[in-house]
Amino acid sequence: MRRLLLLIALAVAALPGAYAAEGLAFVHGTGKQTDAYNDYWTGDFINTVRQGLPNPANYVVINCDFEQYMWDSAAAGCLAGQLTSFINAKQITSLKVITHSNGGNVMRWILSNPTWDSRYPGIISKTSRVIALAPSSGGTPLADAVVAGNAFETTLGWLLGYANDAVVMQQVSWMASYNAQWLYGTPGRPALPSYFETVVGSDVESAVWDSDSYCGGYQNQVALEVTQNWLNSCSDGFLNCSSQSLAGSVWFTDTSKTNGGEPLSHQQSRRDCFGLPTLLKNRI
Repeated sequence: MRRLLLLIALAVAALPGAYAAEGLAFVHGTGKQTDAYNDYWTGDFINTVRQGLPNPANYVVINCDFEQYMWDSAAAGCLAGQLTSFINAKQITSLKVITHSNGGNVMRWILSNPTWDSRYPGIISKTSRVIALAPSSGGTPLADAVVAGNAFETTLGWLLGYANDAVVMQQVSWMASYNAQWLYGTPGRPALPSYFETVVGSDVESAVWDSDSYCGGYQNQVALEVTQNWLNSCSDGFLNCSSQSLAGSVWFTDTSKTNGGEPLSHQQSRRDCFGLPTLLKNRI
């Protein structure tokens, strides 16, 4: 009888769909995206990372309006809708999420506020891991500067989209308030219900003679090199390392794992630079 039961169990395990259906979502940062696959991440990045899935077709690229406050229906509401549709369509039982920059805040909002929206609990129960690339968990002094309307407003328009609600939200003192009252995962607050780990970008390189400076676009490196002058020595040109590492746990700081020990600027941490997509593929 025991042998028969064992044979039945093995037969069931071999059936299609018997194993957990793993899925992967790519969640962009600040901005109103309609084609994040091409405009925000690029196919080279996404198509490498998704090979880490048992079924590489089980992925979704989110397109939402992250120029709004993280809890807004166009931000967290949109993200919840697209994740729920993906989970249901693919019958996902284990979801991994890769976020970049402010996308980490929007995802943390969902994970931290299960009673806010009826769709949140279903997403939370399926989400096994969030890998947050350069998350703005502690905000950035550059957001303060943009809101103040000084010279940063012109310089950072390409990066922040000017003083929209998401930029206002990412002011340092504002994020401190949200972290203290609404968001989980930072020191002194409850832990997030899903594993939340971060990749920290620590520097910007823009030497014209260095080919590594051209990954992700040389003009972006030059701009981030300029803005880094108003940040700490450990920063990716947009965020201080302390902000990126504030929530969850640090998986790694760029130079400890990237090809050639290269740093990842804020632009490069969402592009196919220095082996990052392969690291992510192996992680998921």
